[in-house]
Amino acid sequence: MATNWAGNVTYTGRVHRPASIDELRRLVAGSARIRALGSGHSFNRIGDGPGELVSLEGLPPVIELDTAGAAVTVAAAVRYAALAPRLHAAGLALANLGSLPHVSVGGACATATHGSGEHNANLSTAVRAIELLTADGDLLTVDRSTDGFDGMVVSLGALGVVTGLTLATVPAFEVRQYVYEDLPFDTLDDRLLGAAYSVSLFTTWASPRFEQVWLKHRVDPQTAEPQTAEPQTAEPQTAEPQTAEPDPPWPGARAATGQRHPIPGQPAARCTGQLGVPGPWHERLPHFRPGFVPSSGDELQSEHFVARADLIAALDVLDGIRAVVAPVVQVSEIRTVAADGLWLSPCYRRDSATIHFTWRPEPAAVRVAIDAVEDRLAPFDARPHWGKLFGSRGELAIGRYERLADFRRLLGRFDPAGKFGNPFVDRLVHRSGPG
Repeated sequence: MATNWAGNVTYTGRVHRPASIDELRRLVAGSARIRALGSGHSFNRIGDGPGELVSLEGLPPVIELDTAGAAVTVAAAVRYAALAPRLHAAGLALANLGSLPHVSVGGACATATHGSGEHNANLSTAVRAIELLTADGDLLTVDRSTDGFDGMVVSLGALGVVTGLTLATVPAFEVRQYVYEDLPFDTLDDRLLGAAYSVSLFTTWASPRFEQVWLKHRVDPQTAEPQTAEPQTAEPQTAEPQTAEPDPPWPGARAATGQRHPIPGQPAARCTGQLGVPGPWHERLPHFRPGFVPSSGDELQSEHFVARADLIAALDVLDGIRAVVAPVVQVSEIRTVAADGLWLSPCYRRDSATIHFTWRPEPAAVRVAIDAVEDRLAPFDARPHWGKLFGSRGELAIGRYERLADFRRLLGRFDPAGKFGNPFVDRLVHRSGPG
């Protein structure tokens, strides 16, 4: 039977893999209920459903560059690992990437997946147009001129099957990545959070410190050094990449002397190049390299978004439940994400900080820990990531989304019979909160 990436969800519906848009249209038109699967990297039942399930990976992997318009149109099932090198070869880039490039563009955008950076919004904000297969089998193209478009980008797959997206691009650039170690919590401030193009802080909650800080600096193209592309499908034969002069260490921290993995004990060769060696944007902005298992591979995940201004206070209250969290967590990552205007985005109109947990694959203990985290974060109006695990307080936060009623009206317009719904959507969107 088909499962998600983590193996904690076994899909209940029958999975179809159409090879053409026409085959997909017939499948959608003939189904009472149907859900589209992304790359399976969600840790909850957002992709599952009691009816038919459809994988789009058998459709043509379209990547159409529009260099004049600074855009790219891509099939929804194409993964960032396949898209990014094509863009880079044409002198283009995406403004940001998530921590792993293994996920599909359509699934990442539908759930507001994000990278990091005080000026970088979530990946969905790059979307300029969507090709959408509706409940009756019609294929529509909607864009920023379409009424309600800001509600259609982060759609949870509930409005129809997204078959393609047009994304904004920027000129290609290079990045230098540095890792620092052993930074005390009480030294965290806005200067560090804004110290690089992308900043990630990692802790195991064993003590009030960040075991690692990853700073990704964008390199001016006029000063970038020539760089040979890293191998992406094989373990490097040398112990470490060529080094460069590191940034001065942060007070209380030290510069790493070799390649690092954020999870203790995991092989650093799985991670993108560090030690200040410049490389293309798509080989530095993610943490993990394509061709390898990302993160630890045997894990569960949760993540909550708080206002950036509340981050230090939120970390302080979570440090108070270290005894609950530390025994079951593999690593926790702190990032910042800029505000956006997408109705169901956890960053809707709020500059945010995200508190992510990569948990051990121990569901009962993880549930207890997530409930404790949500209890502590409740005063901060913490919003959960749509594709990760959360509890009852997370559901209450979704019910307070101020544009939820507007999204329900979109559902009535595009899918009045609920063909693309499932218990997850029915519970959290149709029945939660006012409106």
